[in-house]
Amino acid sequence: MKNDSDPGFIAIDHALMARALRLAERGLYTTQPNPRVGCVIAREGEIVGEGWHQRAGEPHAEVFALRAAGGRARGATAYVTLEPCSHRGRTPPCADALIAAGIARVVVASEDTNPKIGGAGLRRLREAGIDLETGLMREAARELNRGFFSRFERGRPWLRVKLAMSLDGRTALANGESKWITGEAARADVQRWRARSSAILTGAGTARADDPRLTVRNRGQSHFSLRTRGNDDNPVKNDSDPFSPLRVVLDARLDALQAGAHLLDGSAPTLVLHAPAARACDDRYARVELATIDRDTQGRLDLGAVLKVLAARGVNELQVEAGAALCGALLEQKLVDELLLYVAPTVLGDSARPLLALPPPASMAERGEWRVLDQRRVGDDTRLLLRPAGTDV
Repeated sequence: MKNDSDPGFIAIDHALMARALRLAERGLYTTQPNPRVGCVIAREGEIVGEGWHQRAGEPHAEVFALRAAGGRARGATAYVTLEPCSHRGRTPPCADALIAAGIARVVVASEDTNPKIGGAGLRRLREAGIDLETGLMREAARELNRGFFSRFERGRPWLRVKLAMSLDGRTALANGESKWITGEAARADVQRWRARSSAILTGAGTARADDPRLTVRNRGQSHFSLRTRGNDDNPVKNDSDPFSPLRVVLDARLDALQAGAHLLDGSAPTLVLHAPAARACDDRYARVELATIDRDTQGRLDLGAVLKVLAARGVNELQVEAGAALCGALLEQKLVDELLLYVAPTVLGDSARPLLALPPPASMAERGEWRVLDQRRVGDDTRLLLRPAGTDV
């Protein structure tokens, strides 16, 4: 069986799998909790059908591609970014659809680690006599669905912390004033990252001080492509999309949200996690869900348990927008997979609030190191995307 480094894959294989990956990206905002998947069907290097998974509960990428190909699918090659499913959920098995259409060869970028599939789709294709090859552009396919793979392989979501700071590493004035450190373009950019997330999490301190909404706003503006078919550079995002990221609040004592708080308004699904001893004393929580989380040895809500609860609810990518204490605790416990950091060209002074609350390392050799994956200008600000040094995608 070929893999990505096998010279048996020729240039046209790479080109068509790259096309399938671009198609998969069109579902960046809409497939939760399912993975983003693309499919290209080709005969002698000519594309005869293509498709991508658009929304959970609707047909998968292979089905759309087979519909487009029609009878030309017989004897053709299918390039799929993720192992075709083999079980019947809300849609029929895609492996069966490929077999029934007479596909002769299937090239799969990445195996599916969902235990409902876990190689069964590949086995079904192989048993049907289809020429099966895997591993072509596997890392790119995994990168596109890093949250999906994290949920099944690690039992927790891919955790991204979003932070904004001044040049001197401060997030707010000493009195808590923070609107706005970054400019309008950076704040609009954050909405894209929120929209691709399964859930957005904050802590009691931020909920109390800032009264955030934690919703995806400005969907009608140009930074979201509202074209229902999308294109290679602009994934689909539509005001009619049924999915809204889950809002999650860590409020151990159930005392951070007052009546009238935006997070209690029912405008998006909301989960408030609290300690077992806390009790709701009035009806302010009527439009949200409450659930308990045990405290850790330091008396805080157990963050590892929080992530397990969210994974069980189908959360793939979790974006944290919180204060220095919660973000620092997540970093200290090595639960952060990615930092989304906006740096504004301004200075707030040494009495302003710090970016993170973290104990200092004992020596420089023990300092936390991060690698920069991406750095770009967003308006007048700079956006950095970082991951812990030494970690894989």
